[in-house]
Amino acid sequence: MAEPAAAGPAPDDAPPTDAAPLAGSRRRVESRALVEIVALCGLVITQPLLDVTGKSPDFFLFHGAGRRDILLLVAAYTVLPPLVLWGTGAVLGLLGRRVAGPARGGAVRAVLHTVTLGLLLAALAIQVGKQLTPVRGAPLVVLAVAGGAAGAYAYRRWQVTGQVLRVAAVGPLVFVLLFVFASPASAVVLPGERSGAGAGASRGGVRHPPVVMLILDEFPLTSLLDASGAIDARRYPNFARLAGESTWYRNATGVSGYTPYALPAMLTGRYPGEQQAPHHSRYPDNLFTAFAGPYQIQAQESITQLCPPRVCPDRAAGSARGGLPTLLRESATLLQQIVSPSETGQRDPEDSYREITRREAGDADDPPPTDPQFRFGALDENQPARFADFLATLRPTVRPTLHFLHLLLPHSPYNYLPSGIRYGSPDGMPNDGDGWVELAYRRYLLQVEYTDRLLGETLRRLDETGLYDDALVVLTADHGVSFTPGVQGRGLGAVQRVPGEVLWVPLFVKRPGQRAGAVDDRNWEHVDLLPTVADLAGVEVPWRTDGASALRTTRAPADKHYYDQPGQPRMVPAGVFADVVAGRAGPVLPAQPRPDLIGRSVAELPLGPEAGSVTVRNRSDFDQIDQTGGRLPALVYGTVPDSVPNGALLAVAVNGRIGAVAPVVPPDPGGQRFGALVTDESLFLPGRNTVDVFQVTDAGTLRPLRD
Repeated sequence: MAEPAAAGPAPDDAPPTDAAPLAGSRRRVESRALVEIVALCGLVITQPLLDVTGKSPDFFLFHGAGRRDILLLVAAYTVLPPLVLWGTGAVLGLLGRRVAGPARGGAVRAVLHTVTLGLLLAALAIQVGKQLTPVRGAPLVVLAVAGGAAGAYAYRRWQVTGQVLRVAAVGPLVFVLLFVFASPASAVVLPGERSGAGAGASRGGVRHPPVVMLILDEFPLTSLLDASGAIDARRYPNFARLAGESTWYRNATGVSGYTPYALPAMLTGRYPGEQQAPHHSRYPDNLFTAFAGPYQIQAQESITQLCPPRVCPDRAAGSARGGLPTLLRESATLLQQIVSPSETGQRDPEDSYREITRREAGDADDPPPTDPQFRFGALDENQPARFADFLATLRPTVRPTLHFLHLLLPHSPYNYLPSGIRYGSPDGMPNDGDGWVELAYRRYLLQVEYTDRLLGETLRRLDETGLYDDALVVLTADHGVSFTPGVQGRGLGAVQRVPGEVLWVPLFVKRPGQRAGAVDDRNWEHVDLLPTVADLAGVEVPWRTDGASALRTTRAPADKHYYDQPGQPRMVPAGVFADVVAGRAGPVLPAQPRPDLIGRSVAELPLGPEAGSVTVRNRSDFDQIDQTGGRLPALVYGTVPDSVPNGALLAVAVNGRIGAVAPVVPPDPGGQRFGALVTDESLFLPGRNTVDVFQVTDAGTLRPLRD
């Protein structure tokens, strides 16, 4: 028998016989159903998405989202899911009424609504279970389904359950108001202007040189150094050249591991004081407003908007970086991980920060190269789009110009080979844990080599235009990152255990006319960057800074300031610097396994019996390779059965030649997995390619793994 209407959308026990009262009853039932679905969707979808993205205003800035895009995204979070779920049930209920009659159709509608609520409650139970219990995977699904079923039963059994849900429907409105008015992202939605100290003034009689500032991201100084603490000139020739012609401030440290705090500190000269969006409305006193008087500004920002429109009127709005469509796609991936019963970890919105190529931006004027082995010749096709724009601004001008680029390199995701060829990686591939952290570090170092190549293009452009001798050139990074097992990343744990990897960053300052290199080991914190650059450029900073110009004073040796949270400084021992310069502060990368096999033809090597099966997850990428598109399936990844032991070495052959040897890592929720990086691009051919995987025995025999 159908339940009373007060308990849910079921029809009354004694339905009215007149059409008008019956229609009114149905409308009331459907209204209650919609309100109840809104309440649960608010808890399952709206709140977690707004919570994560609200704490990451840089997510919106990087993807070029304006106020309209963000509000539409919030509406999508809040309105679309309940409308889709309710509408589906309403349509199916209407069909049921037409087929089975009003009474039975109403019962069908009530069951559909109850099932919908049960599924939403199960999804909520998964999220709560991941927060409160260690249970994961199938057991968590079973518990969540049981919880959802119990909730659905309570809804059908007791009227108060539906009443509580309808009261809770105010939740999504509260979540939206908190996001718009109280979250760090509110500055992007409601960027009210703040008055600043105004533009900096020129010092009398001072010549203002061109200024070229390149700010890199997630770039520890340790990754540039060899075992003796010198820059590895063989691997990074362009960084070595810049160090040999500039002043290398070797004891420079960032003040935060989070770019939205670290970069404003660098460009305002002030330590992070409160949680703010990296937006000009929140930081009106910054490098761009200080230089706006004597200088014209050419700024390419990544995840900040510190240059106000009045100073940078031609700043790209970021539409090429995706806007609303990309926000929706990234949010769907984020939601998928939120409701997943597996321990995938909560996705950091920064995982979506991938520099687009000129081709993806739809701005490739030159025809693609025809040489299948091209490297950097396809400049507009095969590098970050904004870097090409930055290069285009490097030319002599009548008025002194500040050329600024914040480039998210060598920042994750690690997808670039040194030539600039890009390769894909699967969602959910770990960067930490046995086997994975070593692979991540190898991929990262290759991306540093690509960054070195971009620096080389910058120096070449400055040489060609004649700007190099005249310009003040500054290269640094906002923070580092740890690749020490157990504390990979740049969180507080990494800072406490391996501060040398997170705080110490490259800093090279080439003064106009400077050609001889120098090393300066003074105590430098990145709040000193703006005062020093302004001093060298002949610009007065018209506000108080926490930093000091290196031209006017020298910081006393002291512990370093680090802000995991704004306004809460932690002190890092100054003595860590000795380990950095001695080459002891970076991670130790294990030797490449079986280097003697790399490049060998499979036909030359002894073959043994089959060792089992393998699943190469990206095998289809080898079916048709077009190298002129700037992509190769260089990262080969997949799973093997339990019969292949943990730590067993796998050899990956492309077109019959060994390109990589990698271990099987311990099993995780993704299975018994492996990942191997084939860095020799000459192994890939245009068109269809083959990829084979072998288990390597201790004697060097290759045992095929069948697909």
